[in-house]
Amino acid sequence: MTTIDLGLPTPTSASPPQDGTQPPVRRRLTRQLWVGPVPVGGGAPISVQTMTTTNTADVDATLQQIAEVTAAGCDIVRVAVPSADDAAALPAIVTKSPIPVIADIHFQPRYVFAAIDAGCAAVRVNPGNIKKFDDRVGEIAKAAAAAGVPIRLGVNGGSLDPRLLAKHGAATSEALVESALLECSLFEEHGFTAIKIAVKHHDPLTMIAANRLLAEHCSYPLHLGVTEAGPAFQGSIKSAVAFGILLGEGIGDTIRVSLSAPPVEQVKAGCHILQSLGLRPRKLEIVSCPGCGRLQVDIHKLAAQVEAAFDGFPHPLRVAVMGCVVNGPGEAREADLGVSCGNGKGQIFRQGQVLRTVAESKIVDALVEEALRLTEPTEPYAAETVPVGHNATKTGEGS
Repeated sequence: MTTIDLGLPTPTSASPPQDGTQPPVRRRLTRQLWVGPVPVGGGAPISVQTMTTTNTADVDATLQQIAEVTAAGCDIVRVAVPSADDAAALPAIVTKSPIPVIADIHFQPRYVFAAIDAGCAAVRVNPGNIKKFDDRVGEIAKAAAAAGVPIRLGVNGGSLDPRLLAKHGAATSEALVESALLECSLFEEHGFTAIKIAVKHHDPLTMIAANRLLAEHCSYPLHLGVTEAGPAFQGSIKSAVAFGILLGEGIGDTIRVSLSAPPVEQVKAGCHILQSLGLRPRKLEIVSCPGCGRLQVDIHKLAAQVEAAFDGFPHPLRVAVMGCVVNGPGEAREADLGVSCGNGKGQIFRQGQVLRTVAESKIVDALVEEALRLTEPTEPYAAETVPVGHNATKTGEGS
């Protein structure tokens, strides 16, 4: 297929640009570890994670969900291991998963060893929950080091070490960071430093403060997350605010958007956040107006129809769906593909050129058709040879 320059921004990196443009955010310098084939930290691209919601012991259901999140752009997936049946299912899941699998362990240290033996790419432990954690660190460190498996130390406001909770009186940012650094020191005593840290809280401001403080006191890669962020709308906003601030300061190496929504939606939200920050190559972006009294089209319905029609579209595109003549033509011209609506019709633009005018009912089909022509050309196609209304006799569309 011919490579087409769509004029989209490229992801930022740790190296300054050579063309005199504004330099990207300087990433916090961290150690690097590998979660299977995915590098985390050390300037590696920021990865997107999620967690399955299936019963892990149900191997088929879990693998199906992993396939779905992989298709949505997920880089790393975590599965819960609360029981012996879940631990027993890990080898089959790890073998067949298309992306690295992290085992999420609470309460029972023996499942940490089971996950390592199963070939999991990493293990997440919550020391505030695991019984007899302190006196098992040496064994865990030895097993993980021998297998080349990194450990993620997850500190949450809701499961903070009781000793630190008593000391600080609440799950403050200082308490979260002290807990994380204490747990790191327990592993460091055994020479183990393949560590990734997550300090999470349901309050974005506490989470931001904790990660800033942690970034000052260690060089481990950081996993960002606003835990229990809430339903999709509220949780996406809280996560986007927290991630945007921290990533804008160069803090953060991997993210999870913890929504009360299907894992696929968590992944989509995470990918969009990174794309909006220029930290991941853009895929589909819908630019649409919010609506006002000038509109002569149901822009909310039309934008939703366009978004649904382009769901899963494999090429990066910016598609503008505009509802009136004030900003519509200009915004549509700025996009790779766009439509400006009015009087029951839509004027279709492609890379700044007007292609044709179609009836309102044909707008979605026309945009998809032009997107395919733009990204998968099979024959010469000159926009100037298609005057407005040209397709009226061919497809019955009005001009």
